[in-house]
Amino acid sequence: MRKTTIVTAVLLLTVAAAAQAATYKIDPSHSAVSFKVRHLMISTVRGSFDEFSGSFTYIKDNPAPWQVAAEIQTASVNTNDSKRDDHLRTADFFDVEKHPTMTFRSTKVTGQGERFKLHGDLTLLGVTKPVVLDLEITGETVDPWGNHRVGFSATGKLDRKEWGMTWSRALDTGGVMVGDEVGIELEVQGIQES
Repeated sequence: MRKTTIVTAVLLLTVAAAAQAATYKIDPSHSAVSFKVRHLMISTVRGSFDEFSGSFTYIKDNPAPWQVAAEIQTASVNTNDSKRDDHLRTADFFDVEKHPTMTFRSTKVTGQGERFKLHGDLTLLGVTKPVVLDLEITGETVDPWGNHRVGFSATGKLDRKEWGMTWSRALDTGGVMVGDEVGIELEVQGIQES
């Protein structure tokens, strides 16, 4: 009887350990933080941030304990146009001297299957506002070096004016130079740490 109790206790501890969410470090060389915004109201300009870091906790099929924390270096903005990027670094937009980073901290995850809603707080230009992103788990695998990896995509929209980013210019033909709505597109791959 005692042997059965010990075996049962060991099995329960094993199951409990397996059920705990693991922590993953974001792999920047296999991840992307991108955005898009309307220009002159006739086309869309895309850009990205080349320097970012973060981590997340994850356990398959159980979003309740998932958490995400990320930091983006605003000076790393890249739209493939150096003059425009220099303007984006000024106080008209990201004001990188006063606000060198923007951060995201999740507050909860809702949904099921492979599609979820990622709720969190985005801090930009010293202002913190809630955002909700559509989240999709894109896969899990073990790489050739034995590292467990998880991938996800997240997309959403925000109004940049809510964070105090209001610069634009009215056009003689109507409309504005830069749209207020910003599309967010994230492709993230994480490597398990614990």
